Amino acid sequence: MRIAVNARILLADKLEGMGKFTHEVLRLLVVQHPEHEFFFLFDRPYDAQFIYAANVTPIIVYPPARHPFLFYVWFELMLPRVLRQIKPDVFFSPDNFTTLRTHVPRVTVIHDLAYLHFPAEKKFFDRRYYQKFMPRFAEASRLILTVSEFSRKDIMKSFHLPPAKVKVAPCGVSDFFKPTLFAQQIEIRQKYCAGEMYFVFVGALQPRKNLVTLFKAFDAFKNLTRSEVKLVIVGRKAWKANAIVKAYEAMTHKTEVIFTGRVSDAEVRQLYGSAVALVFASLFEGFGLPILEAQKCDCPVITSTTSSMAEVAAESALLVDPLSPEAICQALVQLYHYPERRDYYIRRGRENCCRYTWQQTADLIYQGLQESLEIPKISS
Repeated sequence: MRIAVNARILLADKLEGMGKFTHEVLRLLVVQHPEHEFFFLFDRPYDAQFIYAANVTPIIVYPPARHPFLFYVWFELMLPRVLRQIKPDVFFSPDNFTTLRTHVPRVTVIHDLAYLHFPAEKKFFDRRYYQKFMPRFAEASRLILTVSEFSRKDIMKSFHLPPAKVKVAPCGVSDFFKPTLFAQQIEIRQKYCAGEMYFVFVGALQPRKNLVTLFKAFDAFKNLTRSEVKLVIVGRKAWKANAIVKAYEAMTHKTEVIFTGRVSDAEVRQLYGSAVALVFASLFEGFGLPILEAQKCDCPVITSTTSSMAEVAAESALLVDPLSPEAICQALVQLYHYPERRDYYIRRGRENCCRYTWQQTADLIYQGLQESLEIPKISS
């Protein structure tokens, strides 16, 4: 099988949700299936670490596509030319988008439909691109894969698709994530929090991550407990972060909040493993990978009742209404004051992680690629 892959999201030291998914899945597919040829289509010079084996042929397809106008040029003008040249059996695109201008069977991973539920988050041209092309991408794809049952139902309902066309390939969690040794915990707390305990948030700073409500909840927690516990915010400042900055500036205890910016995966692992708990009370997620990463590091998790997060965490996390600062505050208090509750969620988190492996994800993706060649195009 000749498999063309949209690899434009594989960026060294910049892998977030979709990037981690793409990296973990492709690494396993390439190494475990040397009988197949893979053509990785990048939109800029690539890092050699992503050429996982000799059966990968990297191809740079310009221009770099990071703006809706360039999305169109890359996916609808340049990509079809390359597909005609390499003549693949299937085109696999793991980043929500695909091309409309090819007869090659397409397998597309649509992680979520956040743009439909939170349209104000997107810049004008991004929003218009998503609104115009996402339904067409769904229609044109031979098979759609997504990362949770929540997203599967959302995609089917929103795009009026038959159940057979949309399947779930949930995220996994890497063995890279593991508990932090006690001595390292002390070092991390000293480095970031002057030796004090802390709660941690991990993710890009954008409105949907609900940091405005988290800041209110943390202020209430500090007022209630009078503790020295800090809040560590790990991640890059993403789009439309002004409201987050304003909420932070309005905090009573803003000096107790530490922003690390983007840090290495090794540092993230230790920040998980040294925290009182991960607070991931997002408004909407297609999956919510930090939930599993934290649990793999023996870090208790507070997460939302909404979208996919309750599904991913099952009963292994403390679930809260993300719109309620009071509910989040009470969860913080519970895990701070009661070590036995932390121990309970650590144990449940270990059990939950066993349900998710990247090997399972890769196997489901591979099955989808094979099926795409056996079935006719499924229309709505």
